[in-house]
Amino acid sequence: MAPKKKTSAAAKKATKATAVKEQQAKPVSTSLKRRAVEEEQDESDNDDFGNVDIDMGSSDEENDDAADDSDQGEAEAFPEISLSDDDEEDDEDFQADSEEFDDEDDEELEEEDEYMAGDSLDEADLDEELERELEQEQMEEEDQEESKDKDGFTLPKPYRQRYAEDPLPEIEGNYDSDSSTEETENTIGSVPLEWYNDLPHIGYDIDGKKILKPATGDELDKFLATMEDPDSWKTVKSDKEGKDIVLDDRELDIIQRLQRGIIPDSTYDPYEPTVEWFTSKTEEMPLSARPEPKSRFVPSKWEHKKIMKIVRAIRQGRIVPRKPKDEKPRFYNLWGDDDTPREDHIMHIAAPKMKLPEHDESYNPPAEYLPDEQEIKEWNEMDEEDRPKNYLPKKFNSLRHVPAYDQFIQERFHRCLDLYLAPRVRKNRLNIDPESLVPKLPSPKDLRPFPTHQSISYEGHTARIRALSVHPNGLYAITGSDDNTCRLWEVLTGRCLTMWKFDGVIHALGWCPNPDVWLFAISVGHGEVHLISPPKLCSAEQAMNTDQFTKSGFAITNDDAKKAVTWIRASEADEEKYGYKVRIQHTQVVKQITWHRKGDYLATVSPDAKNLAVLIHQVTKHQTQSPFKRLKGIVQKVAFHPIKPIFFVATQIYVRVYDLMQQQLVKTLQTSVKWVSSIDIHPGGDNLKALQITQISQQGSSSGLISQAIPSFCFLI
Repeated sequence: MAPKKKTSAAAKKATKATAVKEQQAKPVSTSLKRRAVEEEQDESDNDDFGNVDIDMGSSDEENDDAADDSDQGEAEAFPEISLSDDDEEDDEDFQADSEEFDDEDDEELEEEDEYMAGDSLDEADLDEELERELEQEQMEEEDQEESKDKDGFTLPKPYRQRYAEDPLPEIEGNYDSDSSTEETENTIGSVPLEWYNDLPHIGYDIDGKKILKPATGDELDKFLATMEDPDSWKTVKSDKEGKDIVLDDRELDIIQRLQRGIIPDSTYDPYEPTVEWFTSKTEEMPLSARPEPKSRFVPSKWEHKKIMKIVRAIRQGRIVPRKPKDEKPRFYNLWGDDDTPREDHIMHIAAPKMKLPEHDESYNPPAEYLPDEQEIKEWNEMDEEDRPKNYLPKKFNSLRHVPAYDQFIQERFHRCLDLYLAPRVRKNRLNIDPESLVPKLPSPKDLRPFPTHQSISYEGHTARIRALSVHPNGLYAITGSDDNTCRLWEVLTGRCLTMWKFDGVIHALGWCPNPDVWLFAISVGHGEVHLISPPKLCSAEQAMNTDQFTKSGFAITNDDAKKAVTWIRASEADEEKYGYKVRIQHTQVVKQITWHRKGDYLATVSPDAKNLAVLIHQVTKHQTQSPFKRLKGIVQKVAFHPIKPIFFVATQIYVRVYDLMQQQLVKTLQTSVKWVSSIDIHPGGDNLKALQITQISQQGSSSGLISQAIPSFCFLI
């Protein structure tokens, strides 16, 4: 066993010595190849760049290389590898000739694989050698950059150019190119910004963090920016970004083009010549000269086999073409409908149904449906077109006695003509709920307060009551009746305080609205208007004011002037007993009396007096004036405006509004009725209500209850 161990140890030493020799021979072969590369490089440099003097090596290096070649045969255990003898240019040549070194690198890799790394000293020497080579390469690069800065010239580097990346083409900024300025910095997405009006942020970014709102200036800052910033006129605010964006010339040009309604892109030519990819001329030769495949004009072998197989089956009888089917018995549903249902066409309109028979078409109709001889004669004498029915009712004792209907074929023929020739029209009927047409009345609870039951009854008149007036203080009321009496009532108790008896029918009456005067006017008989102050029911001050109010006009009255009415003083006896003050005599019957709100003016209406139908009296001066020279229509009622100097005149159809100050017509209100019976003005003066008597109900004329009038329409002024 001992000799074997010695042999293995000797083999290991021989292997190690061989590896060292190869390692020493490696730089020698490398230096020889470098010298050849330098010579080729000198020739290429001189040819490409002219006369350039470059020191590529020295004679000392050749001597050193020769010494290295002579020392290859000697086996040194640890040879010292020195790379200082090579110049920097040798390394550049090494880097330049990449193709030759590729083969050498492969050989070196194979030699390194054969070498067994067992000696730590050899590995350390190799690492130091590699570090020195790297340092020399860095120094050569620095020297080359310095020479480039000085002379402006650099030797080509095929090795580096081989692995250099191709430069990217430049981006041309045209209308279709992408731009990073179009990318939004606000990454909140398509979220309505109104959600964040009351919040300090405008959304969240991709990481879930809040994006705060940018600072915004006030109106003063905007004004200063407008005055100082020359680009303010082309600055717009982006709602999504929250910042101002200045438009460039290209964007302004696009906006101007859009405003003028032309193509935004100025480089686009809509009228450029057409490029005929396929000419419009008919080509005699095909565009493709490829020959037709053989399969297009040669019958298929396999299709022929399939067809022959079917032909043999038909000849053998295994396949029978157009074989008649066995008829199966058909059964019908006796109780089913004869007409099979089918889907109607979209334009189909069902035919109208025939008229159902009436009672007189029965074989045993009632006796009232049977015509007599005279009716039968008239029916026979009428033309067929004028006959209401094409048959005469007949009576038979039993159904078996009824003969065949002789008009059956004619009726069926006319029915077919109607179905074939008469056009059909679909009429849309309005499906309206009748209850929806009835107006919805409000609940009586919502209309309160209103009278719900009778509280007091004022009884005393024996005929119809034609006039009623309540004192402004609400304590007294006066009524006039056809029994020629006028009664003064106490409203709270219903007691009759005073009664006046006249010679004629009472037509109208009214309290004076002046609270300082105790007076009312009443129209009696043929044109008499009395001013009466009920005695013993007022204070002494009111009595004195009333006496002065009614009698002050007699001192001013001019008897020589022609008047439309006559003012007559009442006798002292009538004044003391009944309270008569003044009597105004008209030419015609006075149907209405109305007072002005101040109580000094009194208007009367006499429909039969023509031009003097409407008169206005001033009680304090005993003066009467006719505001209208000519009236259109018959005057029914008049009224004063409670606030403004406006006078309303109602005829049968119209209500005219006059201005007393300017003495002109303001407007005409047209009604939709035939007869206006009465009008009334709201205390505010904004609304006017006109009444038409559509129904009069008199409840017990003997008891003298007041008639009722139903209002029909009103106006808004």
